[in-house]
Amino acid sequence: MEIEAPLARCYEIVADLESTPEWQSTMISLEVLDRDSDGRVTRAEIVSDAKVRQVTSILAFSYHPPDRMSWTQEKGELKWLEGEWRLKEIEAGGAGGNGARTEAIYSLAADTGRVLGLLIRGPVEGKVKDLLTGDAAEGLKHHAEAGA
Repeated sequence: MEIEAPLARCYEIVADLESTPEWQSTMISLEVLDRDSDGRVTRAEIVSDAKVRQVTSILAFSYHPPDRMSWTQEKGELKWLEGEWRLKEIEAGGAGGNGARTEAIYSLAADTGRVLGLLIRGPVEGKVKDLLTGDAAEGLKHHAEAGA
C-alpha cells in the first residue's frame, strides 16, 4: 500500500498499538497486558472480527524502529499467528514531510487450527484473509494521510 505520508508518521501510527482499534475496523478491542521500559506495549490481548466469528489472541510485540514492527501469538484461538509491518520510504518529500510517500507492507501468517479451519474454508478463506490484511493497510493509509 502506498501512503502519502512520511515513514516516521506511518511508524508512529503502527507502533501506537492502543489507538489501533480506532483505524483498523476488524480489531474490536485491545487490552494492554505488559509494557517495556519505554512504555511501548509488549503484550496485549486482542479481539478481532474474522467475519465468521470473533477471534481472541494474546500477542507479543517487537519494535524495530524506524521501519518494522512484528508480533507472534503467545496464546489464543488460532494454532499459531505471526505478523509484521514493514515500511519503506518511497519519496522523502520537502519541508515538513510534504510530498513524502511510504510503502507499507502488512504481513499476516496463521494456522487457524481444526475448529476455526472448519468455519473458514474455500472462498470464505480468501475473503477473510483479504478482509484482515486489507483492513489494516487501508486503515493505516487513511489514518496517516488524514493527519499528514
